[in-house]
Amino acid sequence: MINYDLYLPSMLDLLKRLVETESPSHDTSAVNNVGAIIGEEVKSMGGKIEIIHNETSGNHIIARFDPPLSPGKATHEKGFLLLSHMDTVFPVGTLTHMPFNEKDGRILGPGVSDMKAGAVIGLTALIALLENKKMPLVPITALFTSDEEAGSHTSRKWIEKLAKDAQLVLVLEPGMPDGSIKTWRKGVGDFHIVVHGQAAHSGGNHENGRNAIEELSHHVLAIQGLTDYSRGTTLNVGVIQGGIVVNVVPEKAWMDVDLRVMQPGEAERIMEAIYNLKPVLQGTSLEISGNLNRPPMPYGELMQSTFEHAREIAAEDGITLTAAGTGGASDGNFVAPLGIPVLDGLGAIGGDYHSEKEYIIKDSLVSRTRLLATLLQNW
Repeated sequence: MINYDLYLPSMLDLLKRLVETESPSHDTSAVNNVGAIIGEEVKSMGGKIEIIHNETSGNHIIARFDPPLSPGKATHEKGFLLLSHMDTVFPVGTLTHMPFNEKDGRILGPGVSDMKAGAVIGLTALIALLENKKMPLVPITALFTSDEEAGSHTSRKWIEKLAKDAQLVLVLEPGMPDGSIKTWRKGVGDFHIVVHGQAAHSGGNHENGRNAIEELSHHVLAIQGLTDYSRGTTLNVGVIQGGIVVNVVPEKAWMDVDLRVMQPGEAERIMEAIYNLKPVLQGTSLEISGNLNRPPMPYGELMQSTFEHAREIAAEDGITLTAAGTGGASDGNFVAPLGIPVLDGLGAIGGDYHSEKEYIIKDSLVSRTRLLATLLQNW
């Protein structure tokens, strides 16, 4: 039996280092500072590091751990892939009013839950398996990306490439507040719609104007009306802007739209409706851009069987594993359409992500490390 409690002090030390190394997505040097810490940890464990250079949001880090030498053959040719991201939504300087701290069994700090604790859990699970000679007889790859919070635009191809060489992908995003792992996630899209009208004096020649805000209003209602709760589909016009001063008929207005879909095929239906929007007011025009950024991760047959296998393995080690889902997305969404088993939310238990109250439950660092190591060892 591995005593995972022994690893808690070193986990807290590493977590503090990572959280206090602030790393907003688009600050390349800041994210690379986190990558340097992770690289040092991996090398000290005997892992091999590959740096994927990226100028837009910091480098991606691939860590590889070879299976131990054994006279027998590995049970599978393919190994495991662990997914973590190093970037956060918090700008540099957040630590001044949101410091790393512990209170009432919780640990708080920018990015502590989403998802620097996940990286700590992944590394510590591997350390525990290595030190106790319990590593599985298959390779383990860990990918630490730099742009998950910004859409994973540069890391997606690496996620998909590495996932295709894995028998199981384990995403170290935070677990649900009740400890459940995430077996479904909604797909996410975003759209930008611009209306072009005609400016005019609101008193002198109002009739010659074409009010872009009025035109935009028609499409706000049309897009909101595409929401279908029975299908798990929601659309949210989250930002609108238009006009310059009150006595000018506005020539331009725009809106940003958030899309969430549960079912495969829903995104295509919504996208067709959005791109087929036509001007209502004569003399106006529409400019539409956007797409589905992350496909849905549905709770289908493959996910059901994957979770059930994980639940049985956990139960044999005295761990009760439960499943849930969320409307938020992760890099696990890119894996699901590939037909590769994936489990998400294996990171620390916490909540209030992306807010100044973001936290993890301290004890979950140990329990989730045990869970991850158990799955890797017995899959």
